[in-house]
Amino acid sequence: MPEWERKWEELRPGVLRTRLPGWDETVGAVALADGVLLVDAGPSLPAGARAGREAAHLLGLPVTRLVVTHPHFDHALGAGAFPDAERFGPSGLAGADLARDLAGDAVRHGLDAAQARRAAGALGRGGPWREVAGELRLGTGSAPGRVGEVLLHDLGPAHSPRDVAVLVPGTPPVLFCGDLVEESGEPQAGPDAEPARWPAALGRLLALGGPEARYVPGHGAVVDAAFVEAQRRTLAARFGTPGAAEG
Repeated sequence: MPEWERKWEELRPGVLRTRLPGWDETVGAVALADGVLLVDAGPSLPAGARAGREAAHLLGLPVTRLVVTHPHFDHALGAGAFPDAERFGPSGLAGADLARDLAGDAVRHGLDAAQARRAAGALGRGGPWREVAGELRLGTGSAPGRVGEVLLHDLGPAHSPRDVAVLVPGTPPVLFCGDLVEESGEPQAGPDAEPARWPAALGRLLALGGPEARYVPGHGAVVDAAFVEAQRRTLAARFGTPGAAEG
C-alpha cells in the first residue's frame, strides 16, 4: 500500500478523511452516487489537487462537489483546484477582499507568497459558489458502497464568521465539524471569531449528530459526543457565556 493511501482513514464505507501535513487540517471525502463530495480543500492549490486525486482514486469516482466549512486559509485556499466542481460554502468565498485576506494570513503562517496569491486568485474561477444557508441536502440516491445523501448545515458565526457542518446520516452518523471542534490542540478563536456563540454552535452540532456519531474535527483525531460536550463546556467557561456551561 502506498504511503499516501495509509494516511486516509475509512470512517465507514464510502466516507473517508485524511490529515494534511503542515497544519494538520482535515480533508474529508464522501462517495455519492454520481461523484465524490470533498469536505475542505487544504491551504494551497497543490494540496487541494493532491487530496482530490487521492480521494477519487480510493473511491473510484471523480470529485464533483466541494464544500468549504469556513473561510480560513488552511481549509479554503485549495478550493481553486476544483473549478469544474459544484462548490458550496459560507458567503463571500469568491470575493476579492476575502481572497486577499486569506492569502495574507497564509503568508503570515508560512505559506509561500506566490503560491498564496495563485490560490487566492483561483477562488473565483469556475462556476459560482453556492451559499449554505440553513440546511441544504445533496445526493442523488444510493448505490453499494456509496452514500445516499449528505446534509450541509449553516451554524452561523462561532469559530469563524460563518461555520458550516457536513452531516452524513447513517450508521454511524459522521459529522464533519470544521474548526468548531479541534482535537490536536486548544480551540483557536482568532479576531474573526464570535466566541460567545461558539458553545451554542457546539450544542447544535450535538443535536445534529447525536450520541452515536463520529465527530470529525478540523484538526486532530476523530472524537465522540462526550468529547464535543466537554469542549462545549470548556469554551463556555473560557468565554464566559452566560448559562452555557451548565447545558
